[in-house]
Amino acid sequence: MWEQHLIETSRGRFEYFVRGEGEPLAITHFYMSFDERGNLFADPFTEHYKVYLINVRGAGNSADIEEDEQLSFKEIVKDLEAIREALKYEKWAFAGHSTGGMLALQYAVDSPESLTKIVAGSTAASKEYGNHPNSIYCAENKHFNRIVEIMDLLNNPDTVREERQKLSYEWALMSYHSEEKLKLATTRPNSGSTVGKNLDYFRKVLVNSFDIRERLKSIHIPTYIFAGRYDAQCPVEFGIEIADLTPNAKLTIFEHSNHNPFIEEEEAFNEFVYFTRGIT
Repeated sequence: MWEQHLIETSRGRFEYFVRGEGEPLAITHFYMSFDERGNLFADPFTEHYKVYLINVRGAGNSADIEEDEQLSFKEIVKDLEAIREALKYEKWAFAGHSTGGMLALQYAVDSPESLTKIVAGSTAASKEYGNHPNSIYCAENKHFNRIVEIMDLLNNPDTVREERQKLSYEWALMSYHSEEKLKLATTRPNSGSTVGKNLDYFRKVLVNSFDIRERLKSIHIPTYIFAGRYDAQCPVEFGIEIADLTPNAKLTIFEHSNHNPFIEEEEAFNEFVYFTRGIT
């Protein structure tokens, strides 16, 4: 189990969970709430890092959202900076998957002096991933109408817990290359429940103006990008684009994965995490 902590910062109180030893590394996600069970993406990093699994504003026991603008990527980076300062780290690493990967990229362009490295995967540097026909978020994709229904239901407070679990499984199934791997994942300790308000803000407001592709050219800290060959959320082309635009970025493509290579190709992903230790 992960160890729970609450920390007071210049930007309010935040909840995080810690596990592992070594170089400090922060992990979070835009619309997930974590608990003592940790998270399957974060777990492999605990073998080589001291991992801080953070609940962003509006998630878990972290500070409330007082105004929607506090959910912008830039404001979340400021929150992360306040947490780093409160923990008294001069620098730390940051890793993110999916919208967490977008945060990693935003963090690297906004506050590179605070980072030893970033790890970002199954992600994109602009809203354009949602226009790719291979993405379930594209109106041309066969799953688009259903995924919109699912997200609306998850954002509805009247949707009961049992129904939420079924909806989350259906959404996840679209993002796995093998249902067998998804079923295996459901048997393991894991947290990351959907925070409806954060998800709603991301898909209806934030993503519509998201494009930091040009700014990636300014990143000169160690950057590790990963992508699944069959990613149905952020198609592999967008991971390749990030690596092409970011100086000295190292790209790893998982050839038998959809959106979750840390589960679908666990052994290979563990090797990738070991590789990220690098030299900082």
